[in-house]
Amino acid sequence: MASPASIPSVTPSVVLFDLDDTLFAHRGAVADGILRHLAALGGAFVGIDHGAAVALWQELEERHYHSYLAGRLDFPGQRRERARDFAAAHGIPLTDQEAADWFGAYFLHYRASWRLHDDALPALAALKVKHPGIRFGLITNGERSHQQPKLDRTGLNGRLERVITSAAFGIAKPDRRIFEHACAVFGVTPGEAAYVGDRLRTDAIGAAAAGLTAVWLDRREATVDPADAADAARLGVLRITDLAGLPAALTR
Repeated sequence: MASPASIPSVTPSVVLFDLDDTLFAHRGAVADGILRHLAALGGAFVGIDHGAAVALWQELEERHYHSYLAGRLDFPGQRRERARDFAAAHGIPLTDQEAADWFGAYFLHYRASWRLHDDALPALAALKVKHPGIRFGLITNGERSHQQPKLDRTGLNGRLERVITSAAFGIAKPDRRIFEHACAVFGVTPGEAAYVGDRLRTDAIGAAAAGLTAVWLDRREATVDPADAADAARLGVLRITDLAGLPAALTR
């Protein structure tokens, strides 16, 4: 990966963002939501190891959401399978309807925990100051009906000119075509746009391969697969550890 000082100066006219765990504090809301849900259920979940419970729930989300993106499950189906597998790991079998209800109860706790990362709105404001007229958009893997309430609840909706979802376009990140489509929607070339996301392969490498300035938001200082590191370096992916570093990464 490249440092901001090691690539040519770039002043994008459009900055596109990922939503979950980039602007929106998804992992934190997931952790809070599942623990509150288990506390409300009681029974077999009394005294459960909180760290293990959160880790399992997040692992199941990753597994089944990717099954949805790959077309192996529909959107309600991936939710049911997450609930079913989690309950089964604790000795509780669930029917389809029971799994749907279980997830629905969890989702209320998750929704109550929705919030932006503290650095999200200040970063947008700072970019506006440095680049008057800059435009913001979103590319997210998933359903608009699922993501739009997050934008409405957190105040992001009025700050984003366009929202592109994989469900509406029919192709998910990291396929370069969804990044190219987003640029076309904004009426700019990929070279005039930047993309910021928390997943190295899905977000940054995918965007860079499409010709955008790609910024990997590595909030957790993740261990990087060597193949991903090589591709990121080859494509000039920039790395920042918080959004406070974004204006400097895009401006010198």
